[in-house]
This record gives sequence, C-alpha cells and structure tokens, in this order.
Amino acid sequence: MAPTFVLIHGSNSNSFAWAPLQRELALLGHRSLAVDLPGHGFEATVPAAYQAPQDAAAFAAAPSGIAGVTLADNVEHVAALLRRVREHGPAVVLAHSRGGTTLTALGNAHPDLIDRMVYLSAWCCVDRTPGEYMELPEYAPSVLGETMGVLAANPAELGAIRMNWRTADPVHLAALKKSMLADGTDDEFLTFLNSLQPDENLDAGGPEDRAEAETWGRIPRTYIRLARDTSMPVELQDLFIKEADALTPDNRFDVHTLEAAHVEPLIRPAGLAAILASMA
Repeated sequence: MAPTFVLIHGSNSNSFAWAPLQRELALLGHRSLAVDLPGHGFEATVPAAYQAPQDAAAFAAAPSGIAGVTLADNVEHVAALLRRVREHGPAVVLAHSRGGTTLTALGNAHPDLIDRMVYLSAWCCVDRTPGEYMELPEYAPSVLGETMGVLAANPAELGAIRMNWRTADPVHLAALKKSMLADGTDDEFLTFLNSLQPDENLDAGGPEDRAEAETWGRIPRTYIRLARDTSMPVELQDLFIKEADALTPDNRFDVHTLEAAHVEPLIRPAGLAAILASMA
C-alpha cells in the first residue's frame, strides 16, 4: 500500500509551513498529513500586543497557552494521529529542525507506528542532550545566536519561548534571514517569517529522549542534509548521522543532500518531494 507522509514542523512553526510540499506531493500522487503539535496552528497564543502598534511590555507579560506543554505531550499527540493514519497504510514520518526531538522520542516510545523516519536537517540526539550538542565545535558555525535579539520575554518567567517575528529592526531582520533563508528573496523570507507563531514550548528533551537502539534503532531511517544550512550546521547534521549509525550499525541512515538553506525546502519543495516520492 502507498504510504502517507506525516510532516512534523520545527520551532515556532505549524502545519501551514508544509503547504508547498503537500502540493508537490499531491501532484506526484502521494498522500500527506501536516501535523500541528500541541499549542501550534490555530491553538497558538497570539497576544493582542503582538499586533501593530506593538506593546513590548504587554507582549512579554501576556500568558502563553503553550506553557507547560512537554515533549511527551507532542509524542502522544502524534502517536494518536499515526494510529489513524496506519488504518490506511504505512506511515513515513518526516521532521524538520526542532521537530526531530519529537520524532526521536516518538520512535523510542512507539516504534511500531512508524514505517520510516525522515530527518530534514533535524535534531537527532544520540550521545548527548541538545544543550550538550550546542557546546560542540560542530555547532559553532551556527548563526542562531545572532537572532536572539527577537527574544521577547524571559522564558523562565513565561514558561515558554516567545519571539517577536514582527520586528521591524533591520539588524534583527538581517540576522533572521541569514539564519533561515540567506539566498532567498526578501519577499520569500518575510512571507515565511509571518507564518511563524510567537510561542514555542520549553521542553526540547533531555537524557531520556536520546535515540534508543532497541526501539528507535529498528526503524528504517533517512537523513536529508541541507548543505547550506546556517542554523543547523552540516557538521552537526553529519555528527547526528555518525552517532546514529554507530548506535545501530546494521540499520544505518539512508542519506540524501539538498543544496539548500534551513527553510528553503519548505518554500521550494521540488527536490524534497522527489526524495520522498522515491521512498514510496
């Protein structure tokens, strides 16, 4: 039976970001389902102070509906969807960026619900926690640190990560474009930026959410490297692949490479769609 491609978004994103890829997949004759993780999509918190004119103090203080949402909540939400998807055939689950933490934890907890995992320049923690990977030389080329000027509130006080994507500061906008879509047009970049939601949950996983050989390790898996990614450096992507292959040498990553920036396959998805179609 033909698979359904189940798509897990990255940080501060939602199912809307997958529309171009879903169009390409449909034109190639494939089913897909774009997931909104808990607190995302139409469940997102968008304070009135986020609108124009912005009130920075009120925006920082407005309660977040995603506060308290955990990685375990993400996993069980996707697992419930996969049980329904697999009534109609296999499920190929793709995660982008931070969505990889959900995919790994899902593979640990529910390996029988996934027929193939696909990491698109996504976190795939094996030997370390996300914070520990960020201390390594492989992460050093990342420019994400330059984007922290759009952090809009104290995460510890808010219980969530709140970002002001609607900033008009040219320095902040330049840093964001460099991290997401350096070679894209300004219109492409701003359109994507306006698809993001302000809040993301704090729980990105820890030692208990590293890939487990007995469960996650038995699922066929693919890693799609993004060679021009300045957020998730290709050196870090390669480390994830190396560590995972060492964990389960008899079940190694099937590796593909796209010459693309971090969000470019979401905007220009033909190459990504072709890779996915080859799996079907």
